[in-house]
Amino acid sequence: MAGGLCALAACVLTACAPVPPVPADLPARSQARVAAPLDLAAVRRIAVAVAPGAPTASDGLDRLSLFAAILAQDPRVAQARAAVASAKADARAARKVAAPTFTLSSEYANDPSTSSPWLLGAGANLPLDFGGRKGARLAKADLAILMARQDLAETVWAERVALHRGLIDAMAGAEQARLGTIIVALRDRQFAVLENRARQGEIASLDLYPYRAARAAAARALADAQARAQGGRAAVAGILGVPLQALAGQALIWPDFASPMAAVPDLPAGERARSIAARADVLRALAAYDQAEADLRAQVAQRMPALSLGPGYTWERGLVKLPFALNLSLPAWDGNRAGIAAAEAHRAQAGATLESTLANAQAAIEAAQTERAAALAALARVRAEELPATTRAASKADIQLKQGAIGMADWAAAQIAAAEAQLAQVDALARVRSADLALEDALRRPLDGPETVIDPALVQPWL
Repeated sequence: MAGGLCALAACVLTACAPVPPVPADLPARSQARVAAPLDLAAVRRIAVAVAPGAPTASDGLDRLSLFAAILAQDPRVAQARAAVASAKADARAARKVAAPTFTLSSEYANDPSTSSPWLLGAGANLPLDFGGRKGARLAKADLAILMARQDLAETVWAERVALHRGLIDAMAGAEQARLGTIIVALRDRQFAVLENRARQGEIASLDLYPYRAARAAAARALADAQARAQGGRAAVAGILGVPLQALAGQALIWPDFASPMAAVPDLPAGERARSIAARADVLRALAAYDQAEADLRAQVAQRMPALSLGPGYTWERGLVKLPFALNLSLPAWDGNRAGIAAAEAHRAQAGATLESTLANAQAAIEAAQTERAAALAALARVRAEELPATTRAASKADIQLKQGAIGMADWAAAQIAAAEAQLAQVDALARVRSADLALEDALRRPLDGPETVIDPALVQPWL
């Protein structure tokens, strides 16, 4: 008896153990976020861990290092990772046996014929956790973990895609800014020559307006390119959860940015179907359908009574009684048909969502393939026609300028045309890289670069 009381006391003390509050210090957190550094040591360590065979970039951040940085410190990935931990905790809680209830009762009767006027009693209600209700509850808890894992995988991929968009802007913007600086300088030289000719009366002052407008347009394009490059770096920093200053001194590296794949192998129907089925958003939609099915099973199980045991103890005026009850919690009067019908409707909705997700994935693959083919064709035209023609004209202008056959203004016009053709190539190249990214997003896998050597099994510790 003493041992039982001690065990009961231990359980009560354990249940009453204090849980200290953890208030959120918003000013401190805000200050820490503003001053958050890029953890290069963790980035290098994760990059080597997930892709042991890949060369490491020591002079900056390449695509593999940036992916490792997402795993290391992206706040949205950390949030999705915390959601997985919460789902696991909920699943553990779902496996706990329902708490019993305990009742104490007493009664006083002013009856002289009894040996004692008091009746004392105690009773318990012990729910029996088994059958369809328990199975459905555990299935829902396990599916919630699966859905949280798929959300985490989808978050990692979405952050990777967003980071690559910023990287494309940073790379293309930097090259556009370099060419824009050259064009503005050439425009200045050209305009200075023409302005001098206008002062000497060789040309009318009104003839300068097109050149002045062209120079202003070149200056605006240069400013846009500089903003694009800086905005791309800011986007990368924002995704990693660090201020832009944290990337100061860190070059963003994409060695083969100007050399996209000539063609992506055609995807047969079977491989396309496997790619679609492996997408995290499709798997999450499937898990949501399974959860709707588990909800339906739970509603069906509620057609049966819920059982609980009711042992008790009664001391009735000197007489000891040991009552025992079997309690039934009966279903609704309609046999829970309304709940079942609602669960069936939710299951049908989840099925429609799954079909919609599959259709969207299929459409995204085909749209990305079509856009990539058009972008490659545009890049090929620039490289086959515009670039060679303007480069030859610029080289010829160099010779003619030395020979005195043309003036500085005409020479500058030829150089500007060549630089603008290079700008057109950068635009076409950025379009191809964006199309590549769209196709990767549709397939949910990288197509080229150091990320292709990542071992998915080695990424699991961070998912």
